[in-house]
Amino acid sequence: MKRYFGLLVLLFLFSACKEKANQKGTFAYDLAFLKQYHQDLVLLKDPESDAQLIVLPAYQGRVMTSTSDGEKGMSYGWINYDLIAKGTFSEQFTALGGEERLWFGPEGGQFALYFKKGSEFTFDNWYVPKAIDSEPFNLISSSATEAKFEKTMHLENYAGTAFDLKVNRTISLLDQKSISDFLGYELGSDIHSVGFQSENILTNTGSKTWDQEAGLLSIWVLSMLKSNDQTNVIIPYRKGDSLSLGKIVTDDYFGKLSSDRLKIEDGHLLFKADAKQRSKIGVSPKRALPIAGSYDAENKVLTIAQFTLPEGITTYVNSTWKIQEDPFVGDAVNAYTDGPIDGKQMGKFYELESSSPALSLAPGANAKHIHRTIHLSGPVEKLNEVSLKLFGLGLDQFKF
Repeated sequence: MKRYFGLLVLLFLFSACKEKANQKGTFAYDLAFLKQYHQDLVLLKDPESDAQLIVLPAYQGRVMTSTSDGEKGMSYGWINYDLIAKGTFSEQFTALGGEERLWFGPEGGQFALYFKKGSEFTFDNWYVPKAIDSEPFNLISSSATEAKFEKTMHLENYAGTAFDLKVNRTISLLDQKSISDFLGYELGSDIHSVGFQSENILTNTGSKTWDQEAGLLSIWVLSMLKSNDQTNVIIPYRKGDSLSLGKIVTDDYFGKLSSDRLKIEDGHLLFKADAKQRSKIGVSPKRALPIAGSYDAENKVLTIAQFTLPEGITTYVNSTWKIQEDPFVGDAVNAYTDGPIDGKQMGKFYELESSSPALSLAPGANAKHIHRTIHLSGPVEKLNEVSLKLFGLGLDQFKF
């Protein structure tokens, strides 16, 4: 009888652990959910750790989510479950989520890719090109830690300029040594980590050189991450006078931000990422540094974004929704948080974004932009050491 009772206890504990591991918010839940709709998903795993990554060919080689703690661990990417289950794409934009996706700039202005020629710059007229919203990318090859994609495209901008191009996108899961090397900090066994990068190469496959008079493109990478009331973004910036470097931040994309949502400190910006007010900030290439980050104090997760930022190049596309005085004075790094608009909201997420310079490419020429994402979890005192090393700030300063 005792043996039978003990067996029942073990079965109960096993069932409880399995149920907990498959709860919403875990990597196991997201993996099982996405497999229902995408049998061709690519699962990348680090053989030396619990780091894992899900990539979807059907969603433009998009990184849907990652974890630093195996299937039972927290899933870091924001996923729109209802929209994926629905299985249909919107004509305007399908907010499927995903921890890292590829877009192109500029969004607005006389060379916009998201508005048709002659239309007003209003939300009703805003359309994401299907090639980067609803069309799949071709999976060229994959291994345990890498997936390569390719896509040919034809795009037209607001001025009527046509662009024929090819995209090669490689997603790589980083091993623990590479993460330590990129951070310049030796991670101990008490810090759990996952890191990945996308290498995005754009090639002009047309017969004409792209020039400023007809408009240029940029490579734009965006990360959708889960928000909560204790998540804030940090963007370091280059200090100096406004005459030579310009303003510190663009903070009026969706209305001017108050000091309880954006702090401009000595050498860094602190941006509230609670998904309670739709807002966005941007930093120009003269002010930007090749790093940004966030801290989720509720789950004790420090996130670092690193990206290509060519020294001395300041020609970046301008994405503001208007005819612009200078269409090539844009941002190199942005942060966005979703929020309710007219009683509706896409979801509880925020974004860390980076862009390449404006690309003036001759036929056959190409350009590359790399965006790297690293999540760290573990003892707060250890995460604090990393934050001090990378940002010069302790985690207690990531607060409003």
